[in-house]
Amino acid sequence: MTVTTVTGSPSTAATGGAPALVVVAHGSRDPRALRTVRALLDRVRALRPGLPVHLGHIELNAPLLPDTLTGLGDGEAVLVPLLLSRGHHVKRDVPEMAAASPARTRVAAPLGPHPLLVDALHDNLLEAGWPLHAPRDAVVVLAAAGSRDPESGNDTDRTAALLSARLDVPVVPAYASATSPTVPEAVRALTARGHRRVAVASYFTAPGRFATECAAAAPWIASAPLGTHPAMARLLLHRYDEELRTGRAPERRAVALP
Repeated sequence: MTVTTVTGSPSTAATGGAPALVVVAHGSRDPRALRTVRALLDRVRALRPGLPVHLGHIELNAPLLPDTLTGLGDGEAVLVPLLLSRGHHVKRDVPEMAAASPARTRVAAPLGPHPLLVDALHDNLLEAGWPLHAPRDAVVVLAAAGSRDPESGNDTDRTAALLSARLDVPVVPAYASATSPTVPEAVRALTARGHRRVAVASYFTAPGRFATECAAAAPWIASAPLGTHPAMARLLLHRYDEELRTGRAPERRAVALP
C-alpha cells in the first residue's frame, strides 16, 4: 500500500473542546454509497478517538446537512466536503446551508487534488490488475463525475497529472456528466491512437450509477471507487486540521431577544 504522510494539528486530538467534524457527502440513490460513507466515517473515528464525527448529505440521503447542523445547536463545527474538486456544491450549496444553521461553522477545502487521493487511486488500480511495470501502450482514463465549473476541471487535471507522474504513463481526465470528453469518448480516442491497454481509474468517492457506467466502458481493467481506502480517512482529518490551522474562527451568531 502506498503511504503519503501529512502533518496535522495534535491539539485537535484532545477530546475536550474540539469542534465537531461534519463530513458532507453528496448523497446517492445507490444504497452501496451510504454504506460506504458510513464505513469511511468509522475509519475516521478510529483514527481520532473522541472527536465528534457527523454525517450530512447535500441531497438524496438522510441525514441531510441542514438537519445535522441543527442537531449541533450553536456548537462549533468544521464541514469537510466529501467531494473531489471545486464546483457548485462546494462554492454555493455547502456554504449556504452552513450559513443558515445555528451552528458556528467553517467549511474546509474539498478533498482534491491531493497526493493522498493518488495513493488511493494507485492502490485501487493495482488491486484491479495494473502491472507493477506498465507496458508502453498502457494508458489510464481518470473517470470523474464532471462539472461545468472550470475550476473543477482544473482540479481534476491536477489529479490526473499527479497520477501520471506516479504511474509513468499518460492519464487522461474524462467525465460521467456535464462536460467532455465522456469516458467512452476518451477510451475510443485512445484506442484509435494505438493504446491497446486502456484502464479506467474510478475517481468517485463511493459506488453509484456514474462509477458503474464508467467502469463498464473500460476495455481492459477498471478500478473500484475510492471508498474506504485508508488514505480517504486520513485526508478527511487532514482537511479538518488544515481548516482549524489556517481558516478564520467562526463568529458566534447573535440571537434576537424577545
